[in-house]
Amino acid sequence: MKWEGNRESDNVEDVRGSGGGGGGDGFGFGGRSVGIGTIVIALVGGWIFGINPMTILNIMSGGGGAVPVQQEQRQGQAPGVPANDRGSKFVRVVLADTEDVWTALFREQGGTYQKPALQLFSGRTQTACGAGQSATGPFYCPADRKVYLDMSFFQLMEERFKVEGEFAQAYVIAHEIGHHVQHSMGLTDKVDQARQRGTEKQANAMSVRLELQADCFAGVWAFHANQSRAILEQGDVDAALKAATAIGDDALQRQSQGHVVPDSFTHGSSEQRARWFKRGLDEGKVASCDTFAARQL
Repeated sequence: MKWEGNRESDNVEDVRGSGGGGGGDGFGFGGRSVGIGTIVIALVGGWIFGINPMTILNIMSGGGGAVPVQQEQRQGQAPGVPANDRGSKFVRVVLADTEDVWTALFREQGGTYQKPALQLFSGRTQTACGAGQSATGPFYCPADRKVYLDMSFFQLMEERFKVEGEFAQAYVIAHEIGHHVQHSMGLTDKVDQARQRGTEKQANAMSVRLELQADCFAGVWAFHANQSRAILEQGDVDAALKAATAIGDDALQRQSQGHVVPDSFTHGSSEQRARWFKRGLDEGKVASCDTFAARQL
C-alpha cells in the first residue's frame, strides 16, 4: 500500500504507555447509550487475542453489566513511544484518508461529515462506553464518537491469521470508521432499537447487516482513495479479502467450537464479509452498501 508522504490526521490521540484507564474488567455493554456499534465489534478481536469467541458472542444475547474477559499476557507499549513511529504515522495517514473520502461523499449529498477521533492505546483505556481492553480488538464507541486501537492487534493478525500487508490493516481501520459513518447517518440507533424489540435470532441478523455494511463502507473508502491517490499495490486487495475472510463468524466458530451455528452469527460469514467489502471496492457507491434492503447477503 502506498501511503508514505500523504496527509496525516490531527485527530489521533496517542496514549500508549500512559498506563491505561483502569477500572473494570471489560466493557459495560448494557444500556442504550452504548449502542450496538460498540457491542457487535467485540467478536473480531476476541479469538485473535486468545479468547473463546463464544464468550463474546454471549454478549449479543442482551446481558447487561461489565463482561470480564481474559487476555494474553503481552507487554504494552513502553513509555516514551516516539510520536512519529512508523505505525502511528500509518494510522494517521489512513485516518486522514478516510476523512477526505467521507467528507467529500457527505458533501455530495448535502451533508457535513463530523470527523471521529482515533485513540492509540496499549493494554487498556477508559472510554465513554466503559473500560476498553486490547482483548476486544479495535472498536468504535458511539458515545464519544471515537475509534480505539491497540496496534498489537496488527501483529496478532500476522501471527494468528497469517494476514500481512498494510492495506489489510487499513481495512480494519476503515471498517471501524464505517461504524462511525453508520452512527452519523443514524443507522446505529435504529438498529439498536430494532434489536431490542426483536428476538435474539432477529437481533443477530440485524447485527450481521450492520457489520457487512461497515465492510462495504471500508471498500467504498478504498475505491475513492485509490482513485484519488493510487494507494493500491499488487496483492493489497487479496490481503484485505483474506483478512475479511479470516474474521467471518463461520471461521471463528469453527476454530473455537468445531462447528458452525448460523443463527448465532453477528458479523457475517467469511464469504459474506469478503463479498461486501469487494462490492464497495468495485462500485465505490454508498448506495451499493444497503445491506438492510438486500434480500440475500
